Amino acid sequence: MTGIPDTYKDLFQKKAFAHLATVGADGSPQVTPVWVDFDGTHIRFNTAKGRVKDKNLRRNPKAALSIQDPDNPYRYMQVRGRVAEITEQGADAHIDALAKKYINQDKYPWRRPDEVRVTYKILPEKIHTLG
Repeated sequence: MTGIPDTYKDLFQKKAFAHLATVGADGSPQVTPVWVDFDGTHIRFNTAKGRVKDKNLRRNPKAALSIQDPDNPYRYMQVRGRVAEITEQGADAHIDALAKKYINQDKYPWRRPDEVRVTYKILPEKIHTLG
């Protein structure tokens, strides 16, 4: 396990989008921008059950994320790791907290009545930083 460098933890306090890379069933890469936070050990993001990234990570837990500083586009962090946990417990509250951080709304506004939210926890294994 590799820890997030203290000098880059501020990225999780900013409205910095991460680009999440997963591996599709055919072996091809798939990249999606996601909202993220950090719990001190894991990088966390939230999605709806059944989406492409959800299916990909359930099949293959390897993931990579890049997070670019919105205040300095030449400063970024790349993280490679694997899924440590997938949970529905607390996922609705988690997406609401991310909505507050990223769009200053108390509730995630794009929730569909039939969707099931899930929180993913990624354990960093390799980290590269620049800037």
